[in-house]
Amino acid sequence: MDPLSDVLALLKLRSYVSGGFDAGGDWAISFGPHEGIKFHAVLTGSCWVWVDGELPTQVSAGECYLLPRGRPFRIASDLSVEPLPVSSIVSPQPNGGIRSYNGGGDYLSIGGYFTLLDGHSEFIVNALPPLLHIRDEPGSATLRWCVERMRQELVEGQPGDFIVAQQLATIVLVQVLRLYLSERPPEGAGWLVALADKRLRAAIAGMHGEPGQRWTLQSLAKVAGMSRTAFAVTFKEVVGITPIEYLTRWRMLQAADRLTTSRQSLAEIGSALGYESEKSFSTAFKRVMHCSPRQYGRRQQKPRVLGAAWV
Repeated sequence: MDPLSDVLALLKLRSYVSGGFDAGGDWAISFGPHEGIKFHAVLTGSCWVWVDGELPTQVSAGECYLLPRGRPFRIASDLSVEPLPVSSIVSPQPNGGIRSYNGGGDYLSIGGYFTLLDGHSEFIVNALPPLLHIRDEPGSATLRWCVERMRQELVEGQPGDFIVAQQLATIVLVQVLRLYLSERPPEGAGWLVALADKRLRAAIAGMHGEPGQRWTLQSLAKVAGMSRTAFAVTFKEVVGITPIEYLTRWRMLQAADRLTTSRQSLAEIGSALGYESEKSFSTAFKRVMHCSPRQYGRRQQKPRVLGAAWV
């Protein structure tokens, strides 16, 4: 698999479609802090999105946005309208559906959220801005198709509609991340942004594909087709940590998955990930994960379903 697929698979990505919102006239709704990555896709009309600490952004039909950082936010037809808390607008419905406000007809959106394995979400979340706005452009045709299919699944009420909508939402997230990588601003930084650089992506793919190899800074630089110094400096500037620190974190993410999904011993896991002894593996694991491998394994960690009662 490619590095993005690797990470999404190990982070146990789950998608949830909360439903749609059909509004008419002037309106404004406020949302409190949230966990997970929220997403909204605008099908009709437009709205303003205002995340705490950021400038308002207008999102139009055919566009969507992600809210990765969990900050409070508001959506509105007009920024001058006093927002109502979302809890006073609708009652949660367990299977999604389209909710109406002010008679509907002017604005329609579909929303949901994604959850990741606790403790490792920074691989994705910290690499994204507080508000990620994806505009309606030729490259977003697949995204538009998925969103429209989600709407049909929610409206038509076919058997298995909610499961289909969830799978489509996963495709939406991957497409959004692809578009972000292809259009990222020059000042962007983080692991995800590094995937847009073919040299750094080659080195990351090497670490992901063979985590047990005795990687050195020199051997990784060779895979990237760069000098040792240029590779070390560029990787640290873009990703935020050194190549060897990244390798260690990736190994520990692999180890955490094996501890909860396999019957391998600590020595076997450590050896497969490049450690000469169980002790050296356990020491590295505790340094990164803040608990011993045995403690982690006993927890049998599973992804939590993080609350998001409505779009």
